[in-house]
Amino acid sequence: MIKEQISVFDIFKIGIGPSSSHTLGPWRAAQQFTASLAQNNLIDEIEGIKILLYGSLAKTGKGHGTDVAILLGLTGADPVTFDVDAVTPTFESIQRDKKLNLADHLILDFDYDNDLLFLFAESLPFHPNAVTFQAFLKGGKAFSETYYSIGGGFVVKEGEDNSKKPQVDLPFPVEKAKDLLHWCLSTGLKVSEIVMENELAWRNEAETKKGILQHFAVMRDCIYRGCHTTGLLPGGLNVARRAFPLNKRLIDKSEYSDYNSWVEAIRKGGNGFNYTLDWVSCFALAVNEENASFGRVVTAPTNGAAGVIPAVLQYFITFCDGYSEEKIIQFIACASEIGSIFKKGATISAAMGGCQAEIGVSSAMAAAALTECLGGSQRQVLMAAEIAMEHHLGLTCDPIGGLVQIPCIERNTMGAIKAITASQLALQSNPDKAKVSLDAVVNTMWETALDMNAKYKETSDGGLATNIPISLPEC
Repeated sequence: MIKEQISVFDIFKIGIGPSSSHTLGPWRAAQQFTASLAQNNLIDEIEGIKILLYGSLAKTGKGHGTDVAILLGLTGADPVTFDVDAVTPTFESIQRDKKLNLADHLILDFDYDNDLLFLFAESLPFHPNAVTFQAFLKGGKAFSETYYSIGGGFVVKEGEDNSKKPQVDLPFPVEKAKDLLHWCLSTGLKVSEIVMENELAWRNEAETKKGILQHFAVMRDCIYRGCHTTGLLPGGLNVARRAFPLNKRLIDKSEYSDYNSWVEAIRKGGNGFNYTLDWVSCFALAVNEENASFGRVVTAPTNGAAGVIPAVLQYFITFCDGYSEEKIIQFIACASEIGSIFKKGATISAAMGGCQAEIGVSSAMAAAALTECLGGSQRQVLMAAEIAMEHHLGLTCDPIGGLVQIPCIERNTMGAIKAITASQLALQSNPDKAKVSLDAVVNTMWETALDMNAKYKETSDGGLATNIPISLPEC
């Protein structure tokens, strides 16, 4: 069996909100489908397109922007570079004009109501997040492909042979936490250093560092933008942004003009417990309010949980004097390895495992990274990840109205605070006396995911989604 090889740039991806599994993944699937059409010289033969959404993609697709993402992907737009301010206008023009510019090459008639179908009662067996693309060709022929968005922006095409995917020769292959600990203890390398050595199998060190810093720049800009943008979030729940007024209450805007001066102004306020707590929450709120508004974010390891790692990293930068390129690279590299262990041993898809697979994993990633950057040992790093996930086990995914807003946005603040607490506990503990290993909690998380009722797996069929009238304001 071919073992999955995961790079730091597989766990962290630049994209557009609000969901990695329901927005970024379907967007990538649409791009792959158009590429497949081109490879088979079929684009000029197409007379019409239909899109079929199944399972969770159907049930919460509109709230998660699945329809928006797929149509933009079919036009040839890329989520890394596409102007976020053009997302809604482009989507609305396709609906209004009933025209789709396929791959920026062929203009097709496209009726949103009849050609993009939400099959609420149907689900495909491989994964709840499934989409089928049908291209109707001249002469009555058709071309069809089905894709599965399996979480974190990862996409699998039905019938694709994973054994044929190119493999690299990793110096330190890791499947489980015990493998990672073995390499760390036998070499003396930190978790982040193991990651950087493995990344050399894909590209040189300079390219890896440059890429990580580019991802950090998106995180940084997202926090800053979210803290300085007011208004209501889209989607109909009329949820007001809270990062902006919280930022305004905590600091005088006249004291800064850009990100760096903003950080310095925050530091001047001290490091009291309530003050620090408010800022961590503000950082997390800012990211996920941007995410809910089709803003540019970094999957970490998903979009719904995109605020946890940036918030903890920003905490480290602001309150622990961690604002250096090397420390930022170390933080993100370490976090990525923990995320890959969860993806290999469990899941990072809420449609498969509930919110423990998103906020829980991101909190574990952040806890581990913070612990290493604060000088923790390799065992303490893994202990911090275990503590963070242990206290997210069983967390359900029940978004009200199918939107990545309630309870998703606030959950990022909880995940960030838990990560910091888990890190502090690990740093003050002897890992040799720990009763629960990271591998044990990964296995438990997966078993819990399998046992969890489907209505708590990103379907909006249970929990808060069915008990809170969507007309009520966010509390």
